[in-house]
Amino acid sequence: MPKSKEARNSEKRQLRNRAVRSRAKTFITRAEKLVFTGEMESAQAAVAESISALDRAAEKGIIHPNNAARRKSRLMKKLNQAQASAVEVVEEEVTEVEATEAKAEEKPKKKPKAEKKPKATKKEKSK
Repeated sequence: MPKSKEARNSEKRQLRNRAVRSRAKTFITRAEKLVFTGEMESAQAAVAESISALDRAAEKGIIHPNNAARRKSRLMKKLNQAQASAVEVVEEEVTEVEATEAKAEEKPKKKPKAEKKPKATKKEKSK
């Protein structure tokens, strides 16, 4: 028996929706990888791309708007945590460098020690 018109259209929509959903997932995974590797500039651009893809999918009705909002929120949370940890690492490095510079300035320079005379051996003492 031939398929109904609704079934044919449903298959077409399914293929189109699968492509959009897959594209959004790809953008998200790409952004997460960049966040975890610590490349913040490129990660921010990738996060913006993935948010745009999620918004487009939600607007077209491919995914539920709450689903898109939840995914965007999780992605932004990961990005913000990575940026905060990157800032902390930089601040720690700066304080370490400042501390070592301060210690170097405080320490007085030591005078070189005078050369010691070699000790006399037992044979030399008895002579």
